[in-house]
Amino acid sequence: MPLVSMTEMLNTAKDKGYAVGQFNLNNLEFTQAILQAAEEEKSPVILGVSEGAARYMGGFTTVVKMVEGLMEDYKTTVPVAIHLDHGSSYDKCKEAIDAGFTSVMIDASHHPFEENIETTKQVVEYAHSKGVSVEAELGTVGGQEDDVIAEGVIYADPQECAELVKRTGIDCLAPALGSVHGPYKGEPNLGFKEMEEIANLTGMPLVLHGGTGIPTKDIQKSVSFGTAKINVNTENQIASAKAVREVLAEKPNEYDPRKYMGPARDAIKATVIGKMREFGSSNQA
Repeated sequence: MPLVSMTEMLNTAKDKGYAVGQFNLNNLEFTQAILQAAEEEKSPVILGVSEGAARYMGGFTTVVKMVEGLMEDYKTTVPVAIHLDHGSSYDKCKEAIDAGFTSVMIDASHHPFEENIETTKQVVEYAHSKGVSVEAELGTVGGQEDDVIAEGVIYADPQECAELVKRTGIDCLAPALGSVHGPYKGEPNLGFKEMEEIANLTGMPLVLHGGTGIPTKDIQKSVSFGTAKINVNTENQIASAKAVREVLAEKPNEYDPRKYMGPARDAIKATVIGKMREFGSSNQA
């Protein structure tokens, strides 16, 4: 099955009341685990790739070819989108699209509002001409993700969200509403009142960044308010690192990477399956 954009999968998820997980790729094993989990669970899936992770793996083209090769070898039948996570500029988004990405996020949320709109519009124009979906962000999601460091959380303004959607033609919106990248210090405190207002004003599938460590009840509430995409990376990284540590603690002389990366892959897969069930996307493909 060829790679697809996020538009249809997110609109369907919003209509049917579940969310599709975006799980970030960090290397081959992450990609294998996520694709295997999606096929087993019969779930649509979004493969998130940050600019930093793409550089680490060799570049945008390498990532696309790796995903396509695995999908061919695994005979993947579920819808898979490959999505640039936190694209830093129009040029980076264009580069990812030209390499074969089927979806991009333009994160101009740190710029003044009008500049965010102009940049986002430019990305939408190019992306839509290639059948590629676009996500944009408003407000500030806290914590750090790769090259993106945000001090504190700035809630998205519902009226600005409505204006951004109307003026840019994006396919989904990530309003910052209290979630953070990385592990939470204390309990997550999501702005459900704003989330509901933004969903009603925009009618758009919403995106929740920083999905690691959010309690199930909050996930379910977010989905009921139109959140159709939930991003997870830290949880998979923690599970993967734990598995590697356990193998090497038990067998300190082990040197074959397959012997410790294999269990890491299994741990990621189990984590992703758990998330797909929690988000309600299992058996939706």
